[in-house]
Amino acid sequence: MRSLMLHLHRYMGLTIAAFLVVSGLTGAIISWDHELDEWLNPHLNEVHTKGEALSAFVLADKVETEFPKVEVTYFDVHPEPGHSQYFWVQPRVNPETGHLYKPEFNQVYVDPVSGDIIGKREWGAVWPITRETFMSFLYKLHYSLHIPEFWGTDHWGIWLLGVIALIWTFDCFVGAYLTLPKGGRSKKRENSRSYMKRWAPSWKVRRSAGPIRFNFDLHRALGLWTWGLLFVIAFTAFSLNLYREVFFPVMSAVSDVTPSPLDQRTPNDHDNPITPTLTFADVSKVARQEADAIGWSQPVGSIWYARDWGIYRVEYFAGGDSHGSGGVGHEAIFFDGHTGEVLGDFVPWEGTAADIFVQAQFPLHSGRILGLPGRILISIMGIVVAALSITGVIIWYRKHKAKERRIAEARQQKPASAT
Repeated sequence: MRSLMLHLHRYMGLTIAAFLVVSGLTGAIISWDHELDEWLNPHLNEVHTKGEALSAFVLADKVETEFPKVEVTYFDVHPEPGHSQYFWVQPRVNPETGHLYKPEFNQVYVDPVSGDIIGKREWGAVWPITRETFMSFLYKLHYSLHIPEFWGTDHWGIWLLGVIALIWTFDCFVGAYLTLPKGGRSKKRENSRSYMKRWAPSWKVRRSAGPIRFNFDLHRALGLWTWGLLFVIAFTAFSLNLYREVFFPVMSAVSDVTPSPLDQRTPNDHDNPITPTLTFADVSKVARQEADAIGWSQPVGSIWYARDWGIYRVEYFAGGDSHGSGGVGHEAIFFDGHTGEVLGDFVPWEGTAADIFVQAQFPLHSGRILGLPGRILISIMGIVVAALSITGVIIWYRKHKAKERRIAEARQQKPASAT
């Protein structure tokens, strides 16, 4: 059994090592994506114009007028004081080709007081990497590796890392098993205290040992001390990357999960987005009335039009609080883009036990469920993940080279013994 587990750990580890180094190091940085992005790009995020801010709906119209090949799909209704108003945009369909335009930007930044457009950029651009695109480059690298679209989908990188995370989740258990003392434990011959005493060296790093032993101890002890966090990060990476394909269907089959309106509709092809009848301003009015009817006091904070589904998602929060309670988001209501019909709602940390488990996936993965300490912890764990991968590869490489030397020595000795 132990030999099988050793081989599984070795080859699963070698398969996922490079991916985990990339995901670990990028994850350590993107825990602070908003803060670092604002620090790198004050020319996009900061404004100093005095006066009353224009309506976000007016500014959205201005963006679409200035850039007729795109349409606004998301914005915060009330930007933070001293900050620009930014809009997510997506390309319209080119009537001559039947395919989407390629505007080479998907965010537009506007001075909310003057209405002047102060910049635009492509979030997640692969090249060129500039100060404006650096953080989004790392963010997208973290969950998709920037694998481009082919065969009609751009999800290949997301799916690949989802499979890597699934292998990693299983390998967490295999690795933990291999730290246990050889020979297992016999209840007749050994009590718990004696067994734990034999297991204790696995939790320690002997600094006085040579570099080979130090590397092995570091790999084993790091994995044991951080095992629970490693498992959470691995499992949530799988659930987030393979959400629609595996995680949600499995959860729905084994438990009582409430599907969102997006889960209940089949999205259109990207080249065939659904044009809404209702405008952002129309939806905002309907959303305010609906929130008042159910007793929600928070203002309309953001509006997203999911154009492949033909659905508006309206969130309720005060300006500047974009991540919501523990990173799970805000109270939200979904509306049909044509009729304005209420399709469902979302309330953070409410619903069935399965609903709350599903909601917790991103807050757990990002550490935001614990606030600032959680984000610091996730940054540290990103470095730990990379270190475990690197030390694991070093262990394999040294053993592989030692095996090659033994084989070579055996071949050299064979002719001598034959004579």
